[in-house]
Amino acid sequence: MKQRDSREIQILIQSALEAAQLAYAPYSGYRVGAALLSADGTVYTGCNVECASFSLTNCAERTAVFHAVSRGQRAFSALAVAALPPEGAAPSYCVPCGACRQVLREFCPGEFPVICIKNKNEYKVYTLEELLPESFAADSFTEAPRP
Repeated sequence: MKQRDSREIQILIQSALEAAQLAYAPYSGYRVGAALLSADGTVYTGCNVECASFSLTNCAERTAVFHAVSRGQRAFSALAVAALPPEGAAPSYCVPCGACRQVLREFCPGEFPVICIKNKNEYKVYTLEELLPESFAADSFTEAPRP
């Protein structure tokens, strides 16, 4: 993101940290929040929702994307993701998992910025291409040859 976007970054960081407070994480204790900025300036948040059947757990990033898409959004400008670690654990940079990276790639180009938050004042910005090189995306499909 450009330097002039520092206010947007701070809004996304705060929104992601607030969303993490709402997470349902009784098994891992690892509460994650995400804030997705749409092209029109709307911020969509999501949090992780764990389930006793672990494979049915949904990550914060995908929750935010699905929230936005369910409201008709398809164009996005940035994503911030933050985690509140279990009590006693040190904070670390929160980076989207592979499944979340792939869902983001469905809607976002390689240069899409992903803000990975360690705490309110420490974050790293990656492009989606850096996080998911050689990705499989909607534009990977070509029309099948006709006989």
